[in-house]
Formats: sequence, C-alpha cells, structure tokens
Amino acid sequence: MLTTNAVCTFCGCTCDDIELTTEGNRITKVRHACSLGEAWFLHHGAGNGAPAALIGGQLATVDDAVEAAAAILDRAAYPLIYGLSNSTCEAQREAVALAELIAGVIDSHTSI
Repeated sequence: MLTTNAVCTFCGCTCDDIELTTEGNRITKVRHACSLGEAWFLHHGAGNGAPAALIGGQLATVDDAVEAAAAILDRAAYPLIYGLSNSTCEAQREAVALAELIAGVIDSHTSI
C-alpha cells in the first residue's frame, strides 16, 4: 500500500511530502525523506518487537505503566519532560499541558 504526504517528525523539520510503501504493518520503502527520516521510518515504531510497556524492567500493561509514570511525576521535585522531537504535534501539545499541570519544564535534545 502506498501512503503519500506522510509527515516525518524525526528532526523537527516536519517534512510533509514523504511517500511510504507498506506491506502489512511494516514500512518497506521510503521516498523523499533524508537519510535520518528514512532510517526512522524503516527501523522505528510499532511492531519493532519492543514490548508495549515495562515497569522496573518487567512486562506491564500500558494502563499500569501510565499509573506508574504518573506516580513518578507526582513525586518529582523538578519534573522534566525531555525529548519530543520524535513526537507528533498532538503529543507535544499534551506534553506542554502536562508540564504546566505538574509545574515541570520541557527540554529537547537540541539543547545538547
């Protein structure tokens, strides 16, 4: 299946003219992406064999992992939300709202 005008969120440029060819739930071909975007589409995401959630290195349900994360953030003296460059705009919007709710700060890997 061919998907056109996919958006790459890897580096933050948000290129929006990417073409993706899929077989089943796996991306098999990428066009119009830079080398970073191509690698991201081909090697990251759902179905890569990683478990959905871990708590203390043990398999967990997503609901339990969300509860554990909420507890950690609630106890944090200086909560930090870090990264987000690989996240969608919607996810980033939610992260900003969360940071405001918990009096946290946001940083990206670009500060390095």
